[in-house]
Amino acid sequence: MPSGILIIDKSPGWTSQDAAAKLRGLYGERRVGHGGTLDPMATGVLPVFLGRATRAVEFFEHAEKEYVAGVRLGLTTDTEDTSGAVLSEQPVHVAEAQVRAAVEALAGEREQVPPMYSAVKIGGRKLYELARAGKEIERKARRITVIESELLDGGGAHWRFRVLCSKGTYVRTLCRELGETLGCGGCMESLRRTRAGCFGLDGAHTIEEIMAMPPEARLSLLLPVDRLFSRYPALPLTENQTRRVKCGGTFSLPCADGTYRFYGPDGEFLALGRVETGTASTVKSFFEVN
Repeated sequence: MPSGILIIDKSPGWTSQDAAAKLRGLYGERRVGHGGTLDPMATGVLPVFLGRATRAVEFFEHAEKEYVAGVRLGLTTDTEDTSGAVLSEQPVHVAEAQVRAAVEALAGEREQVPPMYSAVKIGGRKLYELARAGKEIERKARRITVIESELLDGGGAHWRFRVLCSKGTYVRTLCRELGETLGCGGCMESLRRTRAGCFGLDGAHTIEEIMAMPPEARLSLLLPVDRLFSRYPALPLTENQTRRVKCGGTFSLPCADGTYRFYGPDGEFLALGRVETGTASTVKSFFEVN
């Protein structure tokens, strides 16, 4: 069965779940998960994990994300983007220096309240379901970090900026905050994810492109799951050590404490492992179970 990581360049209109469902059918693999939800209007990098590689999704949850966002100043909506109902509209009189300063001021740690139109669950229900029913409930603020924030271009009411941010950051809310800082209101009018963790747009393909490919070409797009753990050193294991890994046991391994990639004698990626005081154990296994 197919196993690996597929980097999707999500097109507008698709939900992340739509993309996963389509790939489930194209690859004939029921085990499919994605690495970070993108709103339907957003485009860009969506890592999708297939087969045994779905075991790695949990390690991707805290990956940093990079976005290029378009903000529409002078307009506020109930969804904090241009797809929502208009709440207010006013003229915009801002200089580039003002916008640049406001964008750069986004950088740093902050508390951010998830918008009502989001997939966050409270009491077992997604916030956007409550919002569509005309309800608004209190939400707890979350600690997020904007690592980098820079103005790219724009003028008048329309500007583009880039952010590198932590998991759980709502760029729509950053756009609203920009409008508030500039005194004219604002909302998001476009969003493109340009990087998710170690994966960028290089080598990414749209669902439409993949649908047009023959099966063998689709399989060639799958990246090996150990690509996700490339920051950890590789350790080749003996036949006996490999058997211990596959049985879930510990074994002696005289090397420095730390996290490693374990490989079998044939080069197969077996597991993400941990060595402590000379004893090796498995953090997560990735070998195919026969």
